[in-house]
Formats: sequence, C-alpha cells, structure tokens
Amino acid sequence: MLMDLCELSPSHVRSIAPYQPGKPISELARELGLDEKGIIKLASNENPLGIGPRTRAAIDAALPEIARYPDGNGFELKQALSRRYGVDMSCIVLGNGSNDVLELVALAFLGPGRAAVMSRHAFAVYPLATQARGARSIVVPAKNYGHDLEAMARAIDEETYVVWVANPNNPTGTLARPEELEAFLRKVPERVLVVVDEAYNEYLKPDLRADTVKWLKRHPNLVVVRTFSKAYGLAGLRVGYGFAHPSVADVMNRVRQPFNVNSLALAAAAAALDDMEFVARSYALNLQGMAQLEEGARRLGLPFIPSYGNFITLQVGKAPEIYKRLLRRSVIVRPVGGGYGLPEHLRVTIGTQAENEKFLAALAASLRE
Repeated sequence: MLMDLCELSPSHVRSIAPYQPGKPISELARELGLDEKGIIKLASNENPLGIGPRTRAAIDAALPEIARYPDGNGFELKQALSRRYGVDMSCIVLGNGSNDVLELVALAFLGPGRAAVMSRHAFAVYPLATQARGARSIVVPAKNYGHDLEAMARAIDEETYVVWVANPNNPTGTLARPEELEAFLRKVPERVLVVVDEAYNEYLKPDLRADTVKWLKRHPNLVVVRTFSKAYGLAGLRVGYGFAHPSVADVMNRVRQPFNVNSLALAAAAAALDDMEFVARSYALNLQGMAQLEEGARRLGLPFIPSYGNFITLQVGKAPEIYKRLLRRSVIVRPVGGGYGLPEHLRVTIGTQAENEKFLAALAASLRE
C-alpha cells in the first residue's frame, strides 16, 4: 500500500481549510456558458475604476526592463512611502500584497507554543497565517459584528505574541474609532505586537482615519499594514506595505522572500501613490455607490451591516442559494458563511452606478425566485 505523502506534512498544516477567493469572471463564463462581457464581479473588493493614468504610464515605462530582476529592496517605492508618511525607510516592509506582509508577521513572530488574538468575523487570513505557523488562535466574540477591543485586551495571555485588528474590518465593514483603537494599544503589553490592517483606509472619511503612522513612535509594538489593491486599483499586481519599529521591520525583512514584489508592481505603486486625483475619484464613487446599495437594501427589506470599506454585507437569508441565483444572472458576489460565521450574509463590492443597478435588479429577481 502506497504511503499517503500528505501525512508527511505537520498536522497543523494538514488541517488548514484553504482560503476561498472570489470566483473569477472567466470561470463563471465557462461553468454556465455565459458571455464574459455581460458578467459583473462584485466579489473581491476591487476598484471598479481600474487604475489611474499615471499608474498606467509607469507600467508602460517599466515594461522594457521586465527581463531583469526587480530591486529586491524596493528603494524607490520605500522612498516614496517615506516622503508621504514621514517615516524612516528602515521602518518599511514591502509585500506581495498586504496578505504577504501579514504572513511575514506570522512567520517572524508566531510558532508552536505561541498564540494570536483576533476577533470573530475578522479577515480569514489571520487564523490561516496563525495556524500555518503552528500557533494557537484566540478568537474573541464580536461586538455588533465588529472588534470588541476591551475583550480582546483581556484575552491576551502569556503565550500571546500577536493581536490582529482589521480596521475597517473585512467582511463586516465595521470600524474601531481612533480613540478606541489607541486606548486599546495602551492596554496591550509591549511584548505583544498589534497588527492594524488598514487595507480600506483610503475609503474612510478624513475625520475617521486614525493617524496610526504617527502612533508608531509612542507604540513600538504597533505594525500598520496597508495595500495598493483597493483604492489604488492594483489588485492584480499584488503590492502592499507595512510600517513598524525598525527592529520589527528588520526581522520581517529577514524572512521575506527575495524579489517578493515584482518590477511592474513597484513602478505602478510608486506612481499610484502620487495620483491623488484618481484616489479622490475612487473615494467619491465609493460614497455614491454605498448610498445606492444601502437604499436598495432598504427597498428590498434586507438588513445590512453599516460599512466603512468599499463593500457592504447584506443579510439575505439562504445566502448560498441566493448566491447561485445571482451567478445565473451574471452577477458574482461573495458568500461569507463558513469560517466567517455569517451563513445568511453576502458581501457585495461597491461597483459603478450601472453595476450596482444590475446587481440590485438581479438580487430582487433572485429573492422572488
């Protein structure tokens, strides 16, 4: 009898349930024989505007050098981030998307006999990254679908080395206010890293944005993680970044893969960072679209979780069935059951006005079916 080679893997790795991304348009077209041009994807919190003109020009300019390895240190992008946020380049870690930066935290600071604290309904990568390192997840019940920061502070034990906080949170869209977040930081022991994942920071109204980068000087155990995948429109190029105390960043960079951010991503991100007009348009479109979907949900009598991201999570009842009905109508959204503990909910990315209208019409028809 042949040996099951899977058994060679550690048990904590074998028991991982793989992350399920949003269904690609091409996959749905193949499965149901649909025209790709008629399909809208509102499943992965991507920017419906695409990318800005400066970013496109930077990508075109970088193409002739594509046969060469990228700058493994990401000097130009780090320099641009340093200028924008007033942090030393030694505090910056670049990643293949912000997910990569989160994985670097887990790789550098978690392992067997260690633990990480996180909220129920928080981003699925946190328990996955924790479990992949053989560490223990301490999952704290949510409060109104969001982080109960006081309970999370109490949950920290002697084995805790990392606390994961998504702000705004995906998939619920909830937000911890700046004063609540900093009060939490003051309660956490300095030996415990607090990772504040701000993937949707650019979609927040200015008065709701915590100045977490400045907090780094007061809280050396803080790690701030952001991405170019959302408001900047670079989801397909995969580039994110983290700010941390130099000693923390140094350890993360020791376990980082060489050339983990490709040449096009580095060039595009540096250009996108300065294209504030495009980010402003993305922000404005998101505000309008959020209002459109909230009104549509009210009209259909569907409860929703007030969101501070570029998506909204609706309670539709039999979510898996409604999801399938929407697929047949050429609309892809994201069911958030399973590990998220929201079996009756669908998460819907804010699209263009036309995409939002198509989704709402398809949802109304799917609910009647």
